[in-house]
Amino acid sequence: MEEQPLSSSPSMVNLSPLKNNPEAVLALVAVVTVVALRHLISSWRQQARLPPGPTSLPVIGHLHLLRQPVHRTFQELASRIGPLMHIRLGSTHCVVASTPEVASELIRGHEGSISERPLTAVARQFAYDSAGFAFAPYNTHWRFMKRLCMSELLGPRTVEQLRPIRRAGTVSLLGDLLASSARGETVDLTRHLIRLSNTSIIRMVASTVPGSVTDEAQELVKAVAELVGAFNADDYIAVIRGWDLQGLRRRAADVHRRFDALLEDILKHKEEARAARWHDDDDGHGSSKIDKKQATHSKDLLDILMDKAEDPAAEVKLTRDNIKAFIIVRATAMRACFLLRSILLFTVLLMIDYLLLMQSCLLFITIYNMHACRTL
Repeated sequence: MEEQPLSSSPSMVNLSPLKNNPEAVLALVAVVTVVALRHLISSWRQQARLPPGPTSLPVIGHLHLLRQPVHRTFQELASRIGPLMHIRLGSTHCVVASTPEVASELIRGHEGSISERPLTAVARQFAYDSAGFAFAPYNTHWRFMKRLCMSELLGPRTVEQLRPIRRAGTVSLLGDLLASSARGETVDLTRHLIRLSNTSIIRMVASTVPGSVTDEAQELVKAVAELVGAFNADDYIAVIRGWDLQGLRRRAADVHRRFDALLEDILKHKEEARAARWHDDDDGHGSSKIDKKQATHSKDLLDILMDKAEDPAAEVKLTRDNIKAFIIVRATAMRACFLLRSILLFTVLLMIDYLLLMQSCLLFITIYNMHACRTL
């Protein structure tokens, strides 16, 4: 069989017209040159609008400069470059503010831009895409949730109403520590503080959940905090985006599935408790009894969210995903803040004990010296 010439194959590109037409070659080169120049000029203009930064590398940007702990790396860079600098993490551009004054100016003057920070692959799952408040775009929903947090969810009155929950957890922790001390046992204070923070957070979110749900929620909150805080190359290096080389997306999907099922149980339990409470109030006691019951009932965070979701006059209609995303984000963030506060509290207590011990030692030494002088 006679072989067909390669030029007759439909899959091959015939370049003979370009060879015989130098004007076409020049036109193609000109188009490519113009596109490349426009890209370079656009990049230079964007770079000119950005703060100064260290020299970056292709693809990875400034990732090679980051060392543990990262905040010290930023401190060293800021001492050389200035309080406001541009850092490129792979293909993601970041602006780092290193002084309170610059950070305050950014927050006050660019609140809308900062609120629309990009979602990471892991955070997107736990935020239910755009349903979460922490990563929501700057719109009516974001402003409504901010006002709700400032006035009710995290307001002074709500924090004061939930004080008995925090106090009960602290009293339980102190009792465990005293019992361990009486038995002469070594105490893992970090583990106790983490358990205290997790239990208090879950109880403040939903005060009527069973103990088994609280224990499971503690494990899931810890898993969410670890996954959200982990470095994921998918978020920063565009050429490997979607490959999930570290397996974080698969782990996050499993934790999210378990957490979503747990949140559904918590919501159903709360709905049943609210329905039973309203049923008891409506059994022939009148509106005055209802008002009294509402005034005396201490609402947790989930009660406030569900009240807003059921309010027909609310500015924004909260969905079930909005409530679940808020609980996940708040529980994870409050866990870190509460743990830091607990560690600082116990550190202060230890310092007070140390100062009292030093004072007792100095008093003993003074009395001993006075006695020695009298003897001489």
